[in-house]
Amino acid sequence: MNGARRAETGPPAPDDEPGGPTGPSARSRLSPLKRVLLATAGGFLLVIGAALLILPGPGLLLVLAGLILLSRAVPAVARFVEPVRGRAMVAVEGSVASVWRIAGSVLAGLALIVAGVIVGLRLLSWLPFDGWSTGASLILSGFILFGLLGWSYRRVHGSPSGR
Repeated sequence: MNGARRAETGPPAPDDEPGGPTGPSARSRLSPLKRVLLATAGGFLLVIGAALLILPGPGLLLVLAGLILLSRAVPAVARFVEPVRGRAMVAVEGSVASVWRIAGSVLAGLALIVAGVIVGLRLLSWLPFDGWSTGASLILSGFILFGLLGWSYRRVHGSPSGR
């Protein structure tokens, strides 16, 4: 009866294979602690990314990263990853589409770093949140912008030595 039942249903779907990346055994191998950590990190990135959709920053990329982590912990979220990935990659291509956009991004990154130093040194004491905690976050944001800009450029235009 088991053989007949297997023949009726056909081979297992790729998602149901024990070695598949999203199959039941892959999900069951995650410990509850790892699942909670993935969900927490994914949720955090998702919230920060959503805020950066209206604030200046790489919002779609952080939303994508958050969804990818969250989908590892909660498989039902996986259906949102591909649509967001498509939009994020279109935004990545647009961010390095012209020399002017790249120059604008570089200037924005430099402005963030300079603003971080000014705020950190408390040169504008009338600012409500001056000091190195705010300054360091501005400087870090500038370096993150440079990193994402470099990644976007390499993704769209290829690496200079590889091709």
